[in-house]
Amino acid sequence: MSEASRELTAYHEAGHAVIALVLGRPIHRVTILADKDQLGSCAFGKPVFRPSEDWLEREALIALAGLAAEARFSGVYELQGAARDRRYVSTLALQRTGDERKAERLERRLLAKTENLLAQEENWSAVERIAAELLRVGTLSGRAARHLFTEACRQS
Repeated sequence: MSEASRELTAYHEAGHAVIALVLGRPIHRVTILADKDQLGSCAFGKPVFRPSEDWLEREALIALAGLAAEARFSGVYELQGAARDRRYVSTLALQRTGDERKAERLERRLLAKTENLLAQEENWSAVERIAAELLRVGTLSGRAARHLFTEACRQS
């Protein structure tokens, strides 16, 4: 993998991790070490459901966070690279709306919401810290990712 591709992957996976942590979803592991199917991955712990929570929205925001973080870093939406995430969000949106046009509008709103979350100073700082550490070591435990996230939030 080229250095540019590695860097984009680090931001993509860091985006997933940060938005998951913002929304209270535990992280098990984040990696930019490629396997036969993916350039990197963010593995989540078991979600904690709250009665008032919109689990579908949370899952969609987390899925879109990789695409949004990568685009914020590079200035380009790499739609092909995020195809799996986009398919998942499309499935969730269609499940929610029952109509393709409404689902597309919902996807656009969810992407805008994800971009707004990432634009918050402490969240973007956490993405940058996690991405930098992924580039340095390749894989982070959920505990390490949470530590970097907490540090970024404290310093903002």
